[in-house]
This record gives sequence, C-alpha cells and structure tokens, in this order.
Amino acid sequence: MFPGASPVDESADAPFADADYVAVGAPLDTSTSFRPGARFGPDRIRKFARTFEDFHPTTGTHFSELHVADHGDVHAWHDTAEYLDYLEGVLTDVYWADAVPVLLGGEHTVSVAGVRAADPDVFVALDAHLDLREELGGDPLSHSTVTRHALDVADEAIVVGARSGNEVEYERATESDVTVVTPEEAADWTPDVDGSVYLSVDIDAADPAYAPGTGTPEPFGLDSATMRDFVRALAPQSVAFDVVEVNDRDDGQAATLAAKLVREFVHTHADA
Repeated sequence: MFPGASPVDESADAPFADADYVAVGAPLDTSTSFRPGARFGPDRIRKFARTFEDFHPTTGTHFSELHVADHGDVHAWHDTAEYLDYLEGVLTDVYWADAVPVLLGGEHTVSVAGVRAADPDVFVALDAHLDLREELGGDPLSHSTVTRHALDVADEAIVVGARSGNEVEYERATESDVTVVTPEEAADWTPDVDGSVYLSVDIDAADPAYAPGTGTPEPFGLDSATMRDFVRALAPQSVAFDVVEVNDRDDGQAATLAAKLVREFVHTHADA
C-alpha cells in the first residue's frame, strides 16, 4: 500500500467513496524496448515512499489527512489493448466517485488508459522522448506512441524535457497542437495552459544521474527540482496524474524521485 494511503475495500458498494485521491498500480511491461522491469515500478514506488515525512512544509498539509486510497495493482497481461480498456474502466470508476486517479506505472503505455478516462483538454508529459511514433517494432501501442495516442483525446500536447525522437516525430512536433520544451528551456519556461490537464511523468525525463532505474535512459535531462516545480505548477489544473517507467535497475533513485513527485502532486492539488 502507498504509505499514508488507506486500502480500498473493493467489496463495498462504493469502494472509493471516502477518497479524494486513488493510487492505482499498472505494472504493464510488454513493449519495453531496452531494459525491462517496469512491471516492478508500482511496488518499488510504494517501497521507497516509506521514509517520507507525513507533513509537507510548503503547503502545511499532512498526507495522511488528504484522503488518499490505494487500489493496489491492476494485474497486467499481454493483450495490451484489452488491458488498457480494463484499466480505463477502473480509472473511470475513480472519476465517478469524484476522486483523482494517481496512476503508478508500469510502462508509459498505461497513460493511454488514463487519458481516455480523464478526457483532458491538454496532455502534459515530462518525458525524454517525444513518443509521437505511429508504432515501434510493429507495435502501435508501444511506449513510444503515447503522445500520439493522447492527441486522439486531448486538443494539445506539451512535452517537457524532450531530447530524443526520430525525424518524423520532430516534424510532427512542429504542428500547432504540440509544444516541445527542451531541458535547456525548462528552468525558465512558465506553464501557461488553458483547460484541464492530464499530467504524466515519465521518470526518464530526469537526467539518468537522478533516475537511472528506467527502461530507456537519456543523458542531458531535467534535474529533480525542475520536475518538482512543473508538478507543483500544473497540479491545480490537473484532473489526473501518473508517474511511469520506473524499474528495478538502480538502488532506488528513480522510485524515490517518482514517489516524491506523487506526494508533491497530491499536497499541491489538495492545497489549491
């Protein structure tokens, strides 16, 4: 269970009735193209959150008082399209209970279910990669296609920290519905977003020095404080949050950063 959260009683008539935020683990790990292990992300994030203080000095709030529930993991299987449909249903149930989903990945593909359930105006991803491919290795639901799928729902996509993509992706990124904020620009860039936001954090947005435990690490990335500042800035407009692509290939650096960003989102969103 996510530290400070309450377990969800799935046998109840309204299992999320007392929650304002619901953590949902999504350990999908089917299209990882380099280092596997994203299936261990949800539990690893929970594990490395155990040391954090309940009190948040910036907002003056206590995590244990913010009505966070932990649904546990939605067991993944190899039919990705079917899994995303099922996961979307779980997240939709969270919305129907007037709670905010906090999705713990798993590979970035799980964000597709999150965006479909949330139906936001804007998709904002902190990500090293543009994720605008049509497919990767013949897989149209690869983790490299997430932003493209998000644009089937959202009117606009903003990718913060992007520093990798093929030529076709960069050409697609020049169109009016995509904004790319490079790591060099990020520290001085102020989010100006109209409408509701789905906020997704691919942990590889961070420089590998901060988060080596991820599937496709990419040097010259964001520092952890910049990522925190973006989460704080966008949390008040966000209808959902996820953090994805944490694996077990480090000593906990990636999971610790992911878990702390979850806390930052919840504290800031609740305080807005």
